[in-house]
Amino acid sequence: MNPVFVALDTTDLARARQLAALVSPHVGGLKLGLEFFLAQGLANTADVAGAAPLFLDLKLHDIPNTVAGAVRAIAGLKPEFLTIHASGGAAMLRAAVAEAVEAAARSGHRIKLLGVTVLTSLDDGDLDAIGQRGPAGDQVRRLASLARTCGLDGVICSPFEVAALRAELGPDFQLVVPGIRPAGSAVGDQKRVMGPAQAIEAGASRLVIGRPITDAPDPAAAARAIAASLA
Repeated sequence: MNPVFVALDTTDLARARQLAALVSPHVGGLKLGLEFFLAQGLANTADVAGAAPLFLDLKLHDIPNTVAGAVRAIAGLKPEFLTIHASGGAAMLRAAVAEAVEAAARSGHRIKLLGVTVLTSLDDGDLDAIGQRGPAGDQVRRLASLARTCGLDGVICSPFEVAALRAELGPDFQLVVPGIRPAGSAVGDQKRVMGPAQAIEAGASRLVIGRPITDAPDPAAAARAIAASLA
């Protein structure tokens, strides 16, 4: 299994289609996020994903009924993964899980729900500023435990929390990791980053990699190189 999902962080439909065509043969799936989804809608999201597994990164966070309705609304896309904020609380998380189960009964496809713990753009100082208890690793563990208790399939976490979460939450819980930067890549706006092989060795299930692939002169070659480094 190729663990890499490429983040197509663009609102440009032609650019997204081009990147998807270039990298899809060399990765495990494609990640499309809120900016693309809002700009292009359900139909174009499905079109860009094509036959590749889709990671729909919407980071849903609202009252339970609204989040359940959102899961229902996008179920027809049959994404492999869908993100929701674990900080939305137990009732919201359970409502999302219940709707995913109902959608699977209708379509035969079970969306895997991932709880967003602490964004990799945040550090301990950022958490303190918004009134959340740090350090970041402790907050990640609290939210990951809540997500598992509520029936989610996994969480989004930084590579630096992977080993502790794998030990605590077991081998089958999905740990999906952004903030991946191959050697020589720019860190950008990420504050907690690690190389692909290191993250997999620590226990990551899937890796989310964007700009090191999509901004490369040859995105297909960049994707192939990362896959080779993990073989």
